[in-house]
Amino acid sequence: MTSRSSAPRSAAPAIAAILLVSVAASLFLFWLIYFHPAAASSAQYAFLPALNAVFNGLSATALLIGYSFVRARRIPQHRASMIAAFAFSTLFLVGYIAHHALHGDVRYPLHAAFRTFYLCLLASHILLAVVALPLVLVTFLFSLSGLIPQHRRVARFTFPLWLYVSLTGVVTYVMLRLALGA
Repeated sequence: MTSRSSAPRSAAPAIAAILLVSVAASLFLFWLIYFHPAAASSAQYAFLPALNAVFNGLSATALLIGYSFVRARRIPQHRASMIAAFAFSTLFLVGYIAHHALHGDVRYPLHAAFRTFYLCLLASHILLAVVALPLVLVTFLFSLSGLIPQHRRVARFTFPLWLYVSLTGVVTYVMLRLALGA
């Protein structure tokens, strides 16, 4: 029992680092979106939002496949799916940062249909993405460290949050494009 209770304590410095990195990343994104002027508004980067939606969709798909694998106790396939989901989410984040650095923020039209619903969905997406980031990293830390009981406990919360954030990323993209007539 001692080794089991000391395992999470050995991960405490890594968890603290994950939380600090997550806070720093969230603050950077907030600054980038709301305070940093865009570098350019070039049509050559117009593909980034669509690509980011694809990455979010692929992440959600990999999460669902990974979930089905873990339910079937196919652990190597589960691990591969979750690594793929993480890779797609990472690619999304890189594309998201690039888009906002190069193009800036795109706002939902003031008088477009479903604006209130869109803004509520977007707010939940953003807030839960901020929560999901450290949870995803801690869940991976526990898995890669062999702390499987801790991994399972945290993954119960991480999975639905991560899936929601990935899916609402796609939905908000589609809603914005439809509202803009693009």
